[in-house]
Amino acid sequence: MSGVPARIAVLIPCYNEEATIGTVVRDFRAALPAAEVFVYDNNSRDRTMEVAQEAGATVCIERHQGKGSVVRRMFADIEADIYVLVDGDDTYEAAAAPKLVEALVDEDLDVVSGRRVAVAQAAYRAGHVLGNRLLTGLTATMFRVQIADLLTGYRVMSRRFVKSFPFTAEGFGIETELTVHAVRLLMPTLEIETRYKERPEGSVSKLNTWLDGFRILRTIALLVREERPLVFFSAIFVVLALLSLLVGAPVIYEYARTGLVPRLPTALLSTALMLLAFLSLVCGLILDTVTRGRWEAKRMAYLAIPGPHGLTLP
Repeated sequence: MSGVPARIAVLIPCYNEEATIGTVVRDFRAALPAAEVFVYDNNSRDRTMEVAQEAGATVCIERHQGKGSVVRRMFADIEADIYVLVDGDDTYEAAAAPKLVEALVDEDLDVVSGRRVAVAQAAYRAGHVLGNRLLTGLTATMFRVQIADLLTGYRVMSRRFVKSFPFTAEGFGIETELTVHAVRLLMPTLEIETRYKERPEGSVSKLNTWLDGFRILRTIALLVREERPLVFFSAIFVVLALLSLLVGAPVIYEYARTGLVPRLPTALLSTALMLLAFLSLVCGLILDTVTRGRWEAKRMAYLAIPGPHGLTLP
């Protein structure tokens, strides 16, 4: 394949990963010798930065706490044609990186995700498996997409994906936002199975199953509101309309039977709820038109950036 030599950047967001970051940097430098490895430290209290530098990475600092903040900074700072985003906990298979990169270029894709396949029972805790399935299923339903692993931290992305990505997420909701961005802009994507290992001894997970699960759920709800407002506000319309009918049914029955409205406050509450329901529906219809215009603008910005087609891999 002839064309422009591809600049490949490996992006590793880190927080207190002294026990694993050296191995991750060395493994990815070996798997992708022509790539430059960047480690962005997020206020670590251990020797993460020193170990990463010793392993040969370019180390930077992001003071604003949260994985989303780190990835936002990486995407803004680093110039490359192909971006490999991976966690610094040594749970993802560095040897699979060339295969993911080749798939991106050969098939002219924008995102290739590493679908996690656990190689040990301890690698993927039962609570995390269930949570990932529930959140993946919810996202797939809301945004009409076929995905198997929403929360994977191993992705290979094109320049036009990275440079057209508007961030809002702060923490682990970033994985959800990455997926939804690709889906909404109709980008060509692919999932490839990769081995998922348990954390080495001395490495501690930063993920809080319940707290981060609720944060991701909140991110999904906000993305539905922003990207599919008619669905979001129609759901509110249905809830308020049903509540109005439930509250007002006895009043309507009494009026039909006697011609009187003995419970005026209840009647007013029912009317107010129904008015709010239709107001929500109207908001959804208006915002749906606005969102369509925003989608067209984002799509044009995305298409203005060249894709990976024609790149030559080192």
